[in-house]
Amino acid sequence: MYIIEKDICEGVGDCVNVCPVDCIKEGDGINTKGTIFFFIEDTCISCGACLAVCPVEGAIIPD
Repeated sequence: MYIIEKDICEGVGDCVNVCPVDCIKEGDGINTKGTIFFFIEDTCISCGACLAVCPVEGAIIPD
């Protein structure tokens, strides 16, 4: 399973459309950078598609 580091995520959202199980959702509010952020639900299948398209280094990491 992967997790998205809330305060590193910049809200680009490229990860959302590539997720085959639709487990990436927008979080409530904004992070410390002042941007929206995303999180990964427990239904993650660890396929790595989100990691491959995320342009923000360190935003998505293995749990």
